[in-house]
Amino acid sequence: MIVTEEQVLKGKSLSELERFFEALGQPRFRASQAFRRINRHLAQSLDEFTEFPKALRATLADQGALPELPVVKSVLSEDGTERFVFDAGHLGRSEAVREIEAVWLVSPRRRTVCISSQVGCTLNCRFCATGTMVYRGNLETWQIVDQVYELIRRKGEAVTNVVFMGMGEPFHNYENVIRAAHILHHPEGLNLGARHITISTAGVIPSIERFIKDREPFNLAISLNHANAAERGAIMDVDRKYPLDKLLEVARRYTRTLDRKITFEYVMIPDVNMGPENAARLVKIGRSVRCKINLIPLNTNLQGWRRPTAAEIEEFQSTLLDADLPVFNRGSPGKDIDAACGMLALAGATT
Repeated sequence: MIVTEEQVLKGKSLSELERFFEALGQPRFRASQAFRRINRHLAQSLDEFTEFPKALRATLADQGALPELPVVKSVLSEDGTERFVFDAGHLGRSEAVREIEAVWLVSPRRRTVCISSQVGCTLNCRFCATGTMVYRGNLETWQIVDQVYELIRRKGEAVTNVVFMGMGEPFHNYENVIRAAHILHHPEGLNLGARHITISTAGVIPSIERFIKDREPFNLAISLNHANAAERGAIMDVDRKYPLDKLLEVARRYTRTLDRKITFEYVMIPDVNMGPENAARLVKIGRSVRCKINLIPLNTNLQGWRRPTAAEIEEFQSTLLDADLPVFNRGSPGKDIDAACGMLALAGATT
């Protein structure tokens, strides 16, 4: 059965559900009932919608209103990180199987889910394995939120944080990503705090401007990775369309308009972006934008690049700390199972 996005209950906002049920001749309160069942109770079957008459449940079942995002496989790391591979075949359409990944990350006080927004990626950052994949399309909203719900069900624990940092460029799937973030944030759903939801972008300026204009409440992270305007484009193709100087302008506008810090993510690559001159430029940027900086050791060797040593990381980080910048080394949880930052490319997948 081919199911259209309009028929799916998952991934719809409360107002969208109200219109959906009104079109079926149902009272508006069915919308809030459905929203809670899906997004708070994480229902997997319409049989769990006990508030609904049997006839309505049967109608919805015939329409395929509650599709699943099945897990193909999972791999567990010794550090507690777990990588999940999902079958993201779009709504039953007869195409080749398309797969995505999500990652469960653990720390003493957090349970974080790193989720994907695209099958493959529209960009080609040279240090990122996802960029080597063929782009197959944007995920629908329900496929985005269902990654979170499935990991909660499988792990049996509450999620404290969600980060849109998996496969794909979230701001090239802006509508669905923002809708998903609001569903996860909604008090009738998981009720995740807005500051516990982070959306990362490589620097898609028009979407950042829209994010600011709409005063979205979620955290924003920019994958910076080079502080030299002339050299950033050599490792991140997005810079050729949205150059660093323009990106920093919009980052400053974000902090001023929304009165928030922005996060800069910086993948450390020896002999590419870790020299003293790179640190000095990053300090200059850090002093000009209200920000925090997350340092991430390189996790791939796609260009023959190597991972920085502990001494190199310490020296680079110390330069930034000596300049009184808020800097954190995020490390590489899940590296042994290809789940660390930049490694999601279906390694070891079964298809």
